[in-house]
Amino acid sequence: MRYRKLGGTDIDVSVVALGSWAIGGLWWGGTDEKKSIEAIKESMDNGVNFIDTAPAYGKGLSEKIVGKAIKGSRDQVVIATKCGLLWDSKEGKYFLDYEGSSYHRYLGPDSIKKELEDSLKRLGTDYIDLYITHWQDITTPISETMEALVALKEQGKIRAIGASNASVDDLKAYSKTGFVDADQEKYNLLDNGMEGTNIQWCRNNGATFLAYSPIAQGLLTGRLSPDRQFEQGDLRKDNPSFSKEKIRKINGILKEYFGPLSEKHDCTVAQIAIAALTSQEAIVALCGARNKQQAKENSAAGAIKLDQKEIKLLKKALHSVK
Repeated sequence: MRYRKLGGTDIDVSVVALGSWAIGGLWWGGTDEKKSIEAIKESMDNGVNFIDTAPAYGKGLSEKIVGKAIKGSRDQVVIATKCGLLWDSKEGKYFLDYEGSSYHRYLGPDSIKKELEDSLKRLGTDYIDLYITHWQDITTPISETMEALVALKEQGKIRAIGASNASVDDLKAYSKTGFVDADQEKYNLLDNGMEGTNIQWCRNNGATFLAYSPIAQGLLTGRLSPDRQFEQGDLRKDNPSFSKEKIRKINGILKEYFGPLSEKHDCTVAQIAIAALTSQEAIVALCGARNKQQAKENSAAGAIKLDQKEIKLLKKALHSVK
């Protein structure tokens, strides 16, 4: 496993982090607590020291499972969690309805303080290493949100500050009031629109870019069959990105271009897709795992280093996929 500094802190984080959205079950067809805890512990045993979660992942379930898994090992992990996406309040801006709940984006100072206390209880800790605004709230000035986060940092309740699902203008606004240590956005070799915007901003301003969906929800593994039927509750069901035609086309590219590299580096296609991100400056890949096998495979990708020529080849090969 390779490690890099988190933003402007002295915290070392693994270049492969464990993303726990799927562990919460919401949008992923449920969860298995026993297998999820095993996945977390397997990740830690294989060098992953960075775990990303959020209250909205299963309405607190993901945080509770992470809390159980790290009990007795808190000092061995760097925990990132989030604020600003509420299912039990109608403050802020309406976001969406899902399974009987209305989600709202809200980053008011009092709400942030309450969310943090709730997260601390669920995680079984008295501090959060990285606290991230989950979705941006147009009803609250960013300066007020950042002032609240800076105050929590001064109190020792959080160690670093981040944003997610944010624009470069949002990041600039945050930076006027405090230091942004991390930006978490969707990024992989298929969805690469962040390269000239948020990623570059992070590199220019000393922040770490946290890439979620690094294997494009399975599209970059080479294991999805064009005939795969996704279960009800799986966010990939009826998603045009997972059409038979698209899966077939991507699998062909993976076989032709990723296959030789996986042989060269003695690894899987999925590990190549992850390594292509972590081999770039300032990027950490947030990889979901729902069992020990997935956790072990993801973790091993953190030891693989691709050169820039290899990365450019892969990007060019996938450029034709729309």
